Amino acid sequence: MSLHLYDTSTRAVREFVPLEPGRASIYLCGATVQAPPHIGHIRSGVNFDVLRRWLLRSGYDVTFCRNVTDIDDKIIRVAAAEGVPWFVVAERNQRAFTWAYDTLGCLPPTVEPRATGHVPEMITLMERLIERGHAYASGGDVYFDVVSYADEYGKLSNQKLENMRPAADTDDESCKRDPRDFALWKGEKPGEPTWPTPWGPGRPGWHLECSAMATKYLGGTFDIHGGGLDLTFPHHENEIAQSQAAGDGFARYWMHNGLVKIGAEKMSKSLGNSLLIPEMVQKVRPVELRYYMAVPHYRSSIDYSEEALREAAAAYQRIEGFVTRAAEVIHDVDADAPLPQAFVDAMNDDLGTPQALAVVHEVVREGNVALARGDKEAVARLLAETQNMLDVLGLDPRSPQWRSAGSDLKPVVDALVAVALEQRAAARARKDYAAADAIRDQLAAAGITVEDTPHGARWELSH
Repeated sequence: MSLHLYDTSTRAVREFVPLEPGRASIYLCGATVQAPPHIGHIRSGVNFDVLRRWLLRSGYDVTFCRNVTDIDDKIIRVAAAEGVPWFVVAERNQRAFTWAYDTLGCLPPTVEPRATGHVPEMITLMERLIERGHAYASGGDVYFDVVSYADEYGKLSNQKLENMRPAADTDDESCKRDPRDFALWKGEKPGEPTWPTPWGPGRPGWHLECSAMATKYLGGTFDIHGGGLDLTFPHHENEIAQSQAAGDGFARYWMHNGLVKIGAEKMSKSLGNSLLIPEMVQKVRPVELRYYMAVPHYRSSIDYSEEALREAAAAYQRIEGFVTRAAEVIHDVDADAPLPQAFVDAMNDDLGTPQALAVVHEVVREGNVALARGDKEAVARLLAETQNMLDVLGLDPRSPQWRSAGSDLKPVVDALVAVALEQRAAARARKDYAAADAIRDQLAAAGITVEDTPHGARWELSH
């Protein structure tokens, strides 16, 4: 089975056939940087990182573009409330997002354009739309005329134009021909940043920037456009309208990840129920948080709970435990070993990570049995399968991303634990089991678990 993906625009699972054989292009709506990221923001980063890794593993050359919205109404409001320039807020929070993506093991994007760096492309797009009769300038603003595109507008979100509410994206709606028209460009206002255009100074509207950046880096037509489910309308609907009305084919597949909720509500800064990434990685390790977000199918919602987070961490630790023990026996892993067919089928079925991780756990169980019976050949095969599957998911505990965590102190800890284990071994040799047990208990109290094996004592940090 080849890769099939759920396409929001057709509301069906479709075979992925790229525009150009062997190449895949992805545009992901990234951060609007008015605040630091919570796990609801970073979920899309993890989900589309898994997609990218699977495409790479499947042999595609992937171009991955993830934008930054560094100017918008919310950023301006935060800056005004803090009494700082808008770019201070944007830069601070963009760095927080970059740190969060990196901390959760997301591969860096091929390109990460900022909205404010692409005003010339936005002007060109507006000129094309005005020439085609799909946009108009009014009162210093530029608007998209939704009635001019009525036959197509609303198809992504499965809505009819007559049932849509006003766009409500400007302070003065009187400049619009129709209240449902949306702003491509917002005219100059006191205290706001501006850029010059043929229609007067102002700043970009939210939707315009993504169309301009996506087509600049991926071309007028590209393969996949992704983002959170809450962006389907109006943001993605408006992107399609302005891009296709201007003559671009735009995205051929639309993918949307589900939201993270607490109870019945979407996680949101405005609702005060967000869980920021720095806080989350104090509860569990970053790799365990990534596992928590990767286990559910990307289109399903996640109802956050501390219990579910702990269960995910424990499940990952079982995988990690096998990899660690097996790596002590098998030092070189075949990175080209074939993936289990059940794993491949799961990933090709709209990135079925729940089923894929079930395969991982089954292989781990087989691996533990092989370790117990000393079957090195089976251990080598099963370890290779496990690590190769985990690599696709960005969860391999032996990858540089996760092995480097805490690496600055590792040599010191190794040396200190080695001394303690030597003392314990000496106590056992002289049959002073009380002393040996006391050393083990002291290590446990320090967060170090000791396991006696036929090859001697081994240790690992408790999680």
